[in-house]
Amino acid sequence: MNQSVERLNDLTANAAETELLKCCGSHRWAQAITAARPFVSLDELFAEADRIWWSLNEADWLEAFRAHPKIGEKKAAGAQSAEAQKWSAQEQSGVARASRELISELAERNREYEDRFGFIFIVCASGKSSEEMLALINDRIGSDRETELRTAAEEQSKITQLRLEKLLNQ
Repeated sequence: MNQSVERLNDLTANAAETELLKCCGSHRWAQAITAARPFVSLDELFAEADRIWWSLNEADWLEAFRAHPKIGEKKAAGAQSAEAQKWSAQEQSGVARASRELISELAERNREYEDRFGFIFIVCASGKSSEEMLALINDRIGSDRETELRTAAEEQSKITQLRLEKLLNQ
C-alpha cells in the first residue's frame, strides 16, 4: 500500500475531512471520501473521489466552486484553508505575469460569467496562461447554464485530482 494513502486512512474522521476539504470544498464530498476509507491504492482513491463527485447534486458542486478564488483574485467567497489558498495561487500563476489590461479584462469577464450563470468561472488553471484562461471564459460564456454547470464540474474534478496528489505527496 502507498504510504500516503495509508496516512490518509489512519487520520481521524475530522482530520481526514479537514485535509480533503483542501482538495474540494464540498463538505458532502469530503465526508463521503472519509467514510469510504480505507483505500488500498492511489488509483482506488482517485476513482472513488471521481465517482463520489459525480454522484453529488448542484448545491454540492456550487459549494465546491465557492471555495475557489475567481481567476486573478486571491480570496475565495467560501471558506478556504491557507494551504488551499497557496495551491490556488500556484494554479493561477499564469495570471501573475499578465498585464493590468488583461487582468482587468479577466475581472470583467468573471463578473459577466457569474451574472450569467450564478457561479464563478471554474477552470483547471494549472499550466495555463492568462491569455488561455481569457480565451476559455470567452468561449464558455456563450454556453447554456446546464452545459456550463457540467463543464465547471468537470474542471472541478480535474482540480480535485491535482490537489489530492499534492495532499498525498506532502
